Amino acid sequence: MNDFLIRFVDILVTVLWIAILARVLVSWIPVGQDSPFMPLVRVIYQITEPILAPIRRLIPSLGMLDLSPMIAIILLMIVQQIVNRAL
Repeated sequence: MNDFLIRFVDILVTVLWIAILARVLVSWIPVGQDSPFMPLVRVIYQITEPILAPIRRLIPSLGMLDLSPMIAIILLMIVQQIVNRAL
């Protein structure tokens, strides 16, 4: 059972990490409403916004630089390590 939970947390953190990275990359590229990629962009935002929004409220952006994705990835790694060591 512990191996299953450790693997599940590892996969979840990896998926979230990839989604956050994809969101950062998408933010650099203008995607129009009529773009064929817009449904994918919406899914990425739906996955990442619940993680990034609370961090953004606590830590303001530095002008054009939003640190919330970097902080979210660091926090995800910390949580992953805590869960792996606890199990």
